[in-house]
Amino acid sequence: MPGSKSTSFKSDKGDAAAGGKKQPRTQQQERRDPYEVLAVSRTATDQEIKSAYRKMALKYHPDKNGDDPVAVDMFKEVTFSYNILSDPDKRRQFDNSGFEAIEGDNQELELDLSSLNTVNTVFAALFSKLGVPIKTTVSATVLEEALNGAVTVNELKLGQSLVRKVEKQTADFYSVQITEKEARLGLVCRVHSSNKSKFKLLYFEQEENGGLSLALQEDSIKAGKVTSASMFFLGFTVYRFEQNNLMSAAKDPDSAFFKKLDGFQPCEINELKAGTHVFAVYGDNFFKSASYTIEVMCAEPFSEEKEKLKDVEAKIITKRAELSKFESEYREVLAKFTEMTSRYAQEMQAIDELLGERSTIHAAYTTNPGLKRSSSSIKVKNSAKGPKSGEEDEENSGKETKEKDKERVKDRLRKKKWFNIHVKMDRKKPC
Repeated sequence: MPGSKSTSFKSDKGDAAAGGKKQPRTQQQERRDPYEVLAVSRTATDQEIKSAYRKMALKYHPDKNGDDPVAVDMFKEVTFSYNILSDPDKRRQFDNSGFEAIEGDNQELELDLSSLNTVNTVFAALFSKLGVPIKTTVSATVLEEALNGAVTVNELKLGQSLVRKVEKQTADFYSVQITEKEARLGLVCRVHSSNKSKFKLLYFEQEENGGLSLALQEDSIKAGKVTSASMFFLGFTVYRFEQNNLMSAAKDPDSAFFKKLDGFQPCEINELKAGTHVFAVYGDNFFKSASYTIEVMCAEPFSEEKEKLKDVEAKIITKRAELSKFESEYREVLAKFTEMTSRYAQEMQAIDELLGERSTIHAAYTTNPGLKRSSSSIKVKNSAKGPKSGEEDEENSGKETKEKDKERVKDRLRKKKWFNIHVKMDRKKPC
């Protein structure tokens, strides 16, 4: 499998050299077809796409090519193409409508943390803490060392559980021996971290030259009080579930719901043959090491769980097909409901306006201005910013009359006091 695509890299590099000064992702018309970039067919499986990406990313990785601008552009283009074809939803959109269908989407890059400087790593960690999902990829250095057979592989016995710690951007490798019977019954590898460390569980295939090439990868996910990742090789199709983008879910919860099961995709490898198999735990934390517990077990004692898993995953696939049909029905009903809700608001407003107009007309049937004014208070409030009403003029006239009455009363009192002067007289004395 690795050798079958190695010759195609030469033509890719030649294309990049011819247009090395261009940046494929800056303008839509300059982007090449993702299938052409990764040198795979349009019917390529997920495993073929991953294998092509890993080899090309390793070949054009900045760590291996120094300041070569052509290699940098190729690395960006390869990563961009892989992020489209590795996402089932984006791949389907691209196949149907090309780049325009995914132009508005936020294309996530897979970052190799080992290639970032300290400042960029800090920013990446900050965004991760804020809930912005950042995909990370295995360090090119680790992959190259594995491919060259320059890694230390520790033996792990079947059914044994080990507690270890792996440094950031490095990997611990483990080999497991299984018999024909154990291969037929199935194998399960599980890794969990009680302190919720971020890591990747990797499975490597052995190459003819003795090296190891990455074949499967599972990112750890939070599950209760731990983070965990698992791989199941049970002899039948087992599915892996990739969570959708949380930011997209926040923007459109309905679309997120109907696309929830799109990330439910079949695993590329369903069974293992007898012999030696290599797993690895990669430290995916930004700044610190990852503590973990790893165990590889035969699925023989879990025959009941195997049947339940097979049954529930079949139901999930059925439910995914049902969701596709239900979405069209839901969208149709939702559009009708939105239309009815809008009409409801319009009808309510129209009724209120008619009732208000009716009350105004009723108030007009009276010869009592005060009653008319009282009955038409709503109309008066609406014209509060206009000129003064007749009611206000009348109030002013009444005030003036009261002032005049007060002046007349005061005047009478003054006159009365003047003509009724009290003069003391002694009646006993004659004048």
